[in-house]
Amino acid sequence: MRFALCNEVLQPLPFGEQCRLAAALGYDGLEVAPFTLAEDPMAITDAQAREFAGIAQDHGLHIFGLHWLLVAPAGLSIVSADAGLRQRTTQVMTRLVELCALMGGSYLVHGSPKQRSVPEGSTREQGWERARACLQAAGEAAARHGVTYCLEPLSRRETDLFNTVEEAARMVDEIGSPGLRTMIDCSAAGQTESEPVDRLMAQWMPRGVIAHVQVNDPNRRGPGQGGMDFGPILRVLARMEAAGHFPGIVAVEPFDYVPDGPGCASRAIGYLQGVLQGIATHE
Repeated sequence: MRFALCNEVLQPLPFGEQCRLAAALGYDGLEVAPFTLAEDPMAITDAQAREFAGIAQDHGLHIFGLHWLLVAPAGLSIVSADAGLRQRTTQVMTRLVELCALMGGSYLVHGSPKQRSVPEGSTREQGWERARACLQAAGEAAARHGVTYCLEPLSRRETDLFNTVEEAARMVDEIGSPGLRTMIDCSAAGQTESEPVDRLMAQWMPRGVIAHVQVNDPNRRGPGQGGMDFGPILRVLARMEAAGHFPGIVAVEPFDYVPDGPGCASRAIGYLQGVLQGIATHE
């Protein structure tokens, strides 16, 4: 099992310093938010994308994937009634797929709650249909570039569309693209799902629709800084990885950095490695 750190945790450090610190803490790689690399990620050239990959490699890290995809440029939406805006958003999504592949990543996480919340005057069904067209294009682009585009279920307090794994999996099934899957964010799942997260993973991973996992507590802090027990979760992930149902990359994505970004990142990796050691000792 390999651990990625979501790089916005280490802002405002320059990217090279983020890599140095993440490697020193014991992470295997980074999961990158494109808005941390450029004010407008669409301005990132192919050469610059490869350069970011090289910086990570110089520190012994991989760029495993991208997340927080639609933060910038501003104003994007996959559910807007404005067809032109949806087309522009789709162009951003497909370009991010290209950048992910150029950086050596294998997946993208589509969270971006504001950019998929159904606008006033539209129905949820209309939002679903509009989102499907955008996600289909992203999934097709991902398949062409050999990466996976993951639709992330988020809590109802963040958005009103795609709140559960079951709902996201239904969209994945409707589109039917090998490049489109869903994933599990432990914080969101802990807030929204009716099943405990470890049971949720055991239920859905053998079906082949879960391509990624982010670990964080429902209190939005790092793993080990709240009430969620990650022992059962990592135990299931180890079993699923061994069975070929999970690619083995786990991303640490806290939102509330306690005591600060580097301190939170340090506590998270120490806690997770300790849990894994305990599992190995007892099994």
